[in-house]
Amino acid sequence: MKYLENRKYIIQGIFLLVGFVFASRLFYIQVVDSSYKQAAETNAIKPVIQYPFRGLIYDRNGKLLVQNTPVYDLMVVPKDIKNLDTLRLAELVKLPVEDVRERLKKARAYSYVQPSPFYQKLSTQEFAYIQNNLIDFPGFYINARTARGYPHQSLAHALGYIAEISPKQLEDSTYRGYRPGDYIGKSGIELEYEKYLMGQRGVKYKMVNVRGVEKGSFRDGAFDTLAVAGENLVSTIDLDLQAYGEFLMNGAKGSVVAIEPATGEVLAYVSAPFYDPNLFTGKDYGKNYMALLSDSNKTMFNRPIMASSNPPGSIFKLAQALVALQDGVITPNTGFPCNQSLVKCSHAHLAPTNLSIAIQTSCNPYFYQVFRADINRGKSKNTFTDTALGLAEWREKITSFGFGTKLGIDLPNEKQGIIASPEMYNKVYGENRWKFSTIYSVSIGQGELGVTPLQMANFMATIANRGYYVTPHIVRSIGEDGKPLPEYQKRHYTSIDSKHFEPVIDGMAAVVESGTGRNANLSKLGIAVCGKTGTAENPQGKDHAVFVAFAPKDNPKIAIAVYVENAGFGAQSAAPIAGLMIEKYLTDSVSRKPMEKWVLSRKYLEID
Repeated sequence: MKYLENRKYIIQGIFLLVGFVFASRLFYIQVVDSSYKQAAETNAIKPVIQYPFRGLIYDRNGKLLVQNTPVYDLMVVPKDIKNLDTLRLAELVKLPVEDVRERLKKARAYSYVQPSPFYQKLSTQEFAYIQNNLIDFPGFYINARTARGYPHQSLAHALGYIAEISPKQLEDSTYRGYRPGDYIGKSGIELEYEKYLMGQRGVKYKMVNVRGVEKGSFRDGAFDTLAVAGENLVSTIDLDLQAYGEFLMNGAKGSVVAIEPATGEVLAYVSAPFYDPNLFTGKDYGKNYMALLSDSNKTMFNRPIMASSNPPGSIFKLAQALVALQDGVITPNTGFPCNQSLVKCSHAHLAPTNLSIAIQTSCNPYFYQVFRADINRGKSKNTFTDTALGLAEWREKITSFGFGTKLGIDLPNEKQGIIASPEMYNKVYGENRWKFSTIYSVSIGQGELGVTPLQMANFMATIANRGYYVTPHIVRSIGEDGKPLPEYQKRHYTSIDSKHFEPVIDGMAAVVESGTGRNANLSKLGIAVCGKTGTAENPQGKDHAVFVAFAPKDNPKIAIAVYVENAGFGAQSAAPIAGLMIEKYLTDSVSRKPMEKWVLSRKYLEID
């Protein structure tokens, strides 16, 4: 036992000896020997992020829509800060002392050892001034990157904008690889095509001393990685047409959407009021964003794809006619009396002795009777059941035009709109407690209907194509190969046979030649325009003006929808804008200057 007791003391002595040796060595390294301190001062490695150039965006004709401009961020690494003079730093960056302290607090909260943005979007002049004084502020350094710039002040709602990634997004696995201070697409094309536009971040490892002075690259750049630029996008937009549409809609509320029928390519995308996208590029981004967000005119509201609650008005009569033709309840030669005891007509007109005349005159009683004949076909002896069965079949055909569903445009936040259904009425009135007399307003495009301006333009493209549409899209190609995107090549056919479109198109041609759409008439230029006016009722104020059209009648090149809020009759307000834009696109000029002047002088373009 005595042997074991002695052995315990020997082991304890060994541990004490080893501990003493380590402590002595640590004391020597930290206090006596200065070589390690000198090495740390001269061989510190600083990773410098190399931000890639974000992909550029062009219009269909190669005109630059979105470019990159140089900006500089002042970065901070809290652990490297030495003897910071907060007041002097505040004077250097021209910020209040309280703001400087708050930014430092935020940086420390993120990471004590990792760099984070302290002051972003410095101009070239600000960068030069601050850079010359940074030697006195260890822990701070300048990082160069690019911000978005816009050579033209158009298309803000479709292009979208980029902004600093939010803390919530950083916690989302979808955004793995992003860091605080990184910029990311927040809306529009910038958001939808973020993975293509963003590129790939690179890094350079640099040797710096304790004062932050660079001493060269680490191991001659052996561990550096190059940044890879994002891919460029070619959009479908015609910049000249887009700018002209914004010119005509300046001061108005509403939308203009133009589509190339054969391809589904969006030629113009106007959401009014609009704003200069450059407002979101500088240090005043936050202030500008909040001002637009709180604007009573809802400038940030993306009307072409989000204004889904407004009824289509009389343009919906075209869809009613096509469904009724398909169901065989009318023929092109079917006439109905203009019986205003059923529903009132807005104006006096010729007797609608056939479908084309009914479309030309937009006769409300005619389409009341068409809808009734299509819904109530005697499939059940119970009137309520018969209406429900007929409405369900009707809805199936109507939605084949793209109504009541998201079309799938390559922009975020598209709304689907509203199309009446038996389920909707059962929920409101109860099963077997509603019939045609309850829902007749749907016959003339009112009541339980809501369509987006994009859906209206797509509807015109569908009629122009005699029965099909290609999903509307705003980006034509990605990257260098320039190939069309495969997801936007498929044709979507309606439930209507192609033969039924001609009588409807004839009626639309008559609308423009001698009906309510005369303000869009381009016959003097040899262009046959087919269109339809509409007035969407607005319980909260003045009615909304609608006009939809395509041209030429044969081999159409453009389909368009114009929706002007609180502008009254579509014939007076929306049709002239559509006619001018069709002329601009097809002839590359505008000869009807008096019409243009008249459009710009209209009181409906004024916002109170």
